[in-house]
Amino acid sequence: MQLSKAYNALIDLPEQAPDALLADKGYDADAIRADLAERKIKAVIPGRSNRRVKIDYDRTLYKQRNRIERMFGQLKINRAIATRYDQLASSFLGMVHLATARYWLKFVHAA
Repeated sequence: MQLSKAYNALIDLPEQAPDALLADKGYDADAIRADLAERKIKAVIPGRSNRRVKIDYDRTLYKQRNRIERMFGQLKINRAIATRYDQLASSFLGMVHLATARYWLKFVHAA
């Protein structure tokens, strides 16, 4: 029952437009940048090496992308999350909660 309340609380959050999009060089396209600019979203995407005009991006914000990717990598160590065995969203969310708790305990124990 507790999990159901947490799940509903996540669903009931109001939608917010993001301030920035953090992406790797694979998303360096003029069409993507134009769409983000039109929606007033900051593009934090490094330019490809073959781009003629170099584009500046916020390097400190881009480094945060690495943290997010490592966190998802740690979650996907759990086979149930990587393959999405659970058929119900609530049981999948429960597995995500367990995986994050295990990761957090490992982190706290190391400190």
